[in-house]
Amino acid sequence: MKLVVGLGNPGSQYARTRHNVGWLVMDRLADRAGWAGKGRQRDASNVAMGRFRGLDLTLVKPLTYMNDSGLAVRKVLAREHAPLSDVLIVADDFALPFGKLRFREGGSHGGHNGLRSIIDELGTEKFSRLRIGIGEPDRAAVDHVLSTFTPEETSRLDELLDAAADAVEAWARDGTNKAANRFNNFELRPADTTRIAPAGEVDGPPGADGIRRTRTGWRRIRPAKPDDAS
Repeated sequence: MKLVVGLGNPGSQYARTRHNVGWLVMDRLADRAGWAGKGRQRDASNVAMGRFRGLDLTLVKPLTYMNDSGLAVRKVLAREHAPLSDVLIVADDFALPFGKLRFREGGSHGGHNGLRSIIDELGTEKFSRLRIGIGEPDRAAVDHVLSTFTPEETSRLDELLDAAADAVEAWARDGTNKAANRFNNFELRPADTTRIAPAGEVDGPPGADGIRRTRTGWRRIRPAKPDDAS
């Protein structure tokens, strides 16, 4: 069983913030596996598990606030009797440009309070982590990580979450080193500026007929899928 922990903060006010990108990756994996909305709350976490594409996975979203992530991680590890070699922590990193992915087999917390808490609780830095770039702050770090993505970033967020979910699957199959060789050089496509409306909303708001105006013409939008975040 491979155990994947996505770091974030509970509460609707944090749901789409940069600091919750680890949770967003867990949601993307749960969507793929058909586990969305099926997680159980235990050990101070939301936990979903099962077999997916030949992998035995446990997806964990700590329900503590970020600074106490280690408490939840320690409880889940104790219940699952998981060795650290089978654990991956997915976290945001403002030292990386938006959209970059970076695997590491260990190392310091780098100023990330969630990783700091995990290291303190486990008493070791020797666990794999996937760091997801959220861009360098142009304001106080706390304000940056708790802010939402810009329209330009939002237009590419789905691609980033898919790539991160692919990276987690690669880690579960092949280990950290091979996954790093595949994904540490990942680059997001450039933003499609035609999809960013002058008002700052991606594609702008649709009309009552479901058609919205873009910089390249009129387009009918597809119905939105229900929000499966838990």
